[in-house]
Amino acid sequence: MSEQPSKRAKTHSIKQVSSIWLVPLIAVGIGIWMLVQFITSQGPEITLKMKTAEGIEVGKTQIKALNVKVGMVTGVTLNDDYSSINVKVQMDKEAARMLKEDTLFWVVKPRIGKSGVSGLDTLLSGSYIQLQPGRAEKTRHSFDVLDIPPVAPPDAKGLRLILSYDEAGKLGVGDPVLYEGFTVGRVEKTTFDTETKKAQYQLFIFQPYNSLIRKRTRFWLTSGVDLQMSAEGFNLKIGSVESLITGGVSFKVPEGHEPGPLITKNLSKFRLYENMKEVRERFFDEYLEYVMLFDESVRGLKAGAPIEYRGIRIGTVEKVPLNMPSNRESFTDKDIPVLIRIELGRVVNHVNYESLQELADSLEKEFKHGLRATLKTGNLLTGALLVDTDVYPDATNTPKQTMYGDYKIFPTQAGGFAQIQKQVTSLLDKMNNLPVEDTLLSLNKTLESSQKTLASAGRVANELNKLLANKETQALPGDIRESLQQIQDTLNGYGPDGAPYQNLEQALGQFEQVMAELQPVLRQLNDKPNSLIFSGEKPADPIPVGGRQ
Repeated sequence: MSEQPSKRAKTHSIKQVSSIWLVPLIAVGIGIWMLVQFITSQGPEITLKMKTAEGIEVGKTQIKALNVKVGMVTGVTLNDDYSSINVKVQMDKEAARMLKEDTLFWVVKPRIGKSGVSGLDTLLSGSYIQLQPGRAEKTRHSFDVLDIPPVAPPDAKGLRLILSYDEAGKLGVGDPVLYEGFTVGRVEKTTFDTETKKAQYQLFIFQPYNSLIRKRTRFWLTSGVDLQMSAEGFNLKIGSVESLITGGVSFKVPEGHEPGPLITKNLSKFRLYENMKEVRERFFDEYLEYVMLFDESVRGLKAGAPIEYRGIRIGTVEKVPLNMPSNRESFTDKDIPVLIRIELGRVVNHVNYESLQELADSLEKEFKHGLRATLKTGNLLTGALLVDTDVYPDATNTPKQTMYGDYKIFPTQAGGFAQIQKQVTSLLDKMNNLPVEDTLLSLNKTLESSQKTLASAGRVANELNKLLANKETQALPGDIRESLQQIQDTLNGYGPDGAPYQNLEQALGQFEQVMAELQPVLRQLNDKPNSLIFSGEKPADPIPVGGRQ
């Protein structure tokens, strides 16, 4: 049997990828997809600047808008100069459209403020940062976190006003704005203007209460308690509980005045007054300033004294004196300048002037027709003076001096009080020049002569008595005897025991006593002519500081 040749199988190596490797490939793909999704779902990263990181925790503190999470704090670092904290925040993609120039951030935490208690829900959940979306066109990625929540968003419907006051610290952010005791707004911001050196308080008046703001609206500080004392007793007004605790600001148009046009412009400026009394006294902000030059004493004339025209108030005294010359040699030759203001609001109640310029032009015309100012006594008990104006036809000459520094001059003339004083002084001078001593001497001589005459008449009467006692005389006819008896009776009436003699002697004695008592009065009037009007010693007129050297 023959052997068959053997055959060998040919082997080939085949490279094959195991399916097990699909698992990591799929995992890598999913990871890449998740990374892309994470990157594409992330919003912008922003930086918040804060004064302190109190209550802020990385990875825990959220950013919320309307109580919806829109971001997370990812980092907290100090800035380069260690003056503040930089907080890095990763925002969600949907929150990118909220990040505008006027977007606001503030920390929500338990807070007891002037508007009440807020943020109590953060006691358990922790503090978070509130976002108030902006509506500006440009975007922004760096913001300053507010210390307290804003009163109203920038686009809130209402009206923003600015009040100016001489002192800071009178109002705080969140203080209520009241109208007839009802809260219609809040204090939004407080600043201090270094140029004007006045505090600026920004208010926000909620809609629809912004329609209450008119041109002549006045604002004043509210303490919550208003106590007034008068002849009728006490008047106590108590405001809301909030105003009692924190105070606030009230406003309205004073009674008896036109409200004026509606204010619609934001950030319109108003003046803040101390109280309602100051509002009534200083309601008139539009006025013309003049200087009055007086050549008489201004004792009793104080700042705030009224300027009247025939009893109607038209202005107010601002400063007494305005200033005085520094040259001591010419001090006594200068009139005393008094700064006053003529208030448009008081004048238009009686005469219709549309502007200050119309009022100024009208006054210039009246000056030419004799409009002059004089000092008059306003209170006899206190000696307070006021300035009265009237038209004097005899004073139509235009004063030579029309300006005093930067102020126009309001012409003046001597007042009634000064004229009376001059007349009294003139009368006293005439009385002082009377020959009183010569008159008394002449009266004494007349009295002595009268006494001699009466003594002579007495002697004649005695002789007649002797004559009548004579028998020859008694033998005369009855008619002659009767005539002699009548003569005797008449002469007896002029004797020392007679009533005419005694009356004349008494009258002369009283006249001599009166003239003796009048001499000290005349000497006092000669030394101090005004002692008939002012009794007692008065302090000398104050010498203004500007007049000393």
